[in-house]
Amino acid sequence: MPADVFPNVSTTPVSPQEIHNCPNCSHWLPEGTLACPDCQTLTYGEHLSGLAAQAQQSEQQGQWKEARGLWLQALEWLPADTRQAVSIQNHVAQIDKRLAAEEDQKARWTRRLGPFAPIALFLIKAKSFLFLIFKFKFLLGLLLYFGLYWAMFGWKFAVGFLTCLFIHEMGHYITVKRMGLRAELPVFLPGLGAYVRWYGQGVSMENLAKIALAGPVFGLGAAIACLGIFWATHSTLFLVLAYFGAWINLINLVPVLGLDGAQATLSLSRLQRGLIVATCIVFFVLSWRGADSDFNHWVFLIVAAGMTWRLFTNDEPEKPSTRSFAWFQGLVILLGVLVVYTLPLMPKQ
Repeated sequence: MPADVFPNVSTTPVSPQEIHNCPNCSHWLPEGTLACPDCQTLTYGEHLSGLAAQAQQSEQQGQWKEARGLWLQALEWLPADTRQAVSIQNHVAQIDKRLAAEEDQKARWTRRLGPFAPIALFLIKAKSFLFLIFKFKFLLGLLLYFGLYWAMFGWKFAVGFLTCLFIHEMGHYITVKRMGLRAELPVFLPGLGAYVRWYGQGVSMENLAKIALAGPVFGLGAAIACLGIFWATHSTLFLVLAYFGAWINLINLVPVLGLDGAQATLSLSRLQRGLIVATCIVFFVLSWRGADSDFNHWVFLIVAAGMTWRLFTNDEPEKPSTRSFAWFQGLVILLGVLVVYTLPLMPKQ
């Protein structure tokens, strides 16, 4: 396959400043020298590392043409006879084969679709609604979730509740992306909840807890925003959203199954877990309203029961994370304050 079959995709990288001294031995280098003649160090090694990182990221995202363009740019800063250059040339050849196979498959489908081929290609390139539904599972789940809660509680509550839930899930998504890991958009399971699938190896317990607790942190922010709107407008809808937002994020802190609290607890010591149990019991007592109490305030005992069970599991870390404990305990306290404050204000059934 000729090298120019697939056009280079311009990523307009910033060219490095010209180097006249070897980065390793400081030997003076004539203009255009790509490798030091004394120690064989690559003159623009740092720039090459950046290009390679961008190319690998493009490959992980399936953007093969962009990756190919970046690898070809890297070749411009490598001596042609180096093993690195040969390796990149071989890699580009493999990408060419992949792209050729994709083009061949597209051509076969074009022949099969006949006169409908232009319409199909337009829908794909335009990223039409149907294409987005099949490509992004979160859209379909989002619509089904909205329809379910609209039917049960009305469209206003459905919009508000789904927005709060979306903010919670984006907390996980944004945190994973900030760590340089790959994450998929949230998937919503009507009546059950939602989750963010992410990929990474060698993640520390503390970072795992950070990812797990990011959802409740963002959810807390959404609940506080709803409470602020309630104070400003006296709208019962936003009071209900603030209460249920806090309640649901507390439920997510139960350290069992696939809930956020389960992963976050892995970085906590038994003493830290015991302190969280004590905090939950205090909030249970504060939220108790005697004969007028309902099931909702038992969320504190549910979290406490789950954490009590984790006091006796065999997963205490060698080096507990004080930071993870502070975030976990802080969430229990702030979400607890929201529940205790809003519960008496909730409209009677």
